Amino acid sequence: MWSTVLVILAVLVGSSMQRVTGMGFALVAAPFLVLLLGPIDGVILVNGCGALTAAIILGRVVRYVDWRRAGWLAAFALVGIIPGALVLRHVPGALLEISIGILLAAGLTVSVNLGRVDIHDGFRLRAVTGAASGFMNATAGIGGPAVSIYALATNWPHRSFVATVQPYFLIVGLASLGAKFASGSTIPALPGWVWILVAVALVAGLFLGEVLVTIVKPHVARRLLVVVAYVGAGATITRGIAQLMG
Repeated sequence: MWSTVLVILAVLVGSSMQRVTGMGFALVAAPFLVLLLGPIDGVILVNGCGALTAAIILGRVVRYVDWRRAGWLAAFALVGIIPGALVLRHVPGALLEISIGILLAAGLTVSVNLGRVDIHDGFRLRAVTGAASGFMNATAGIGGPAVSIYALATNWPHRSFVATVQPYFLIVGLASLGAKFASGSTIPALPGWVWILVAVALVAGLFLGEVLVTIVKPHVARRLLVVVAYVGAGATITRGIAQLMG
C-alpha cells in the first residue's frame, strides 16, 4: 500500500512540475518509480506517463510552440538515441550515469553564470543539444537537463520554452517506448485500480500545475527549472555511485 502511495505521489508531483517548468516528470518521478517497480517496469511507466503528460500540456500551450525549433531538437534527439543505445551495451551504466551527471552539473553552472550573454541560436547548437539529449535519454533516462542548458544559454523565453519542449518530449517518449517494446518489454503488470489511480494522479497534478502557473512568476519558474535540472544531475550521479557500491 505504501509503495502504491509513493507511486501516486511521484506521478502527481512530476506532472505538476512539468506544467510549471516545462520539464521534470522523469526527473521527479523516475527515481521513485524505478525503485518501487524495478528498472524495466519503472522506466516504461515513466516514458508512458511522461509522453501522456506532454501531450495533455501541449493541448493547453500549442499556440506558443516554436515548431521549427521543436522539430530540429526532436530529430537530432532521435539520432542521439542510436549511439546512446550502442554505448550502453559496452560501457557500464554506473560509469555512464556518473559521467553524464557531472557533465550536466558543469553545463548548468556555466549556463547560469553566462548571465545575459547572448549565445547564437543556430542549427549547430540545436543539433548538439538534441543529440546530447537523446544520448543522455538512452543511457541515463534523462534528456531534459540538456535542453534546459540550451534554454538558459540562449535566453529562451520561458513561456515559449514550456510549450515547445512538450512535442519534443512527446516524440522522444514515444520513441523510447517503441524501442523498449520492440526489444521485448511489455506493459507493467499492475492491478487495474493502480492504473486508475495513476491516471487520476496525473490529471490532478496537471490541474495543480495550471493553478501554479497563474501564481508563479516567469523568472521564478526559470529558477525552479534550474533547481529541477540540478536535482536530476545529482540524482543521476547518486544512482551511478549506488550501482558501483552495490
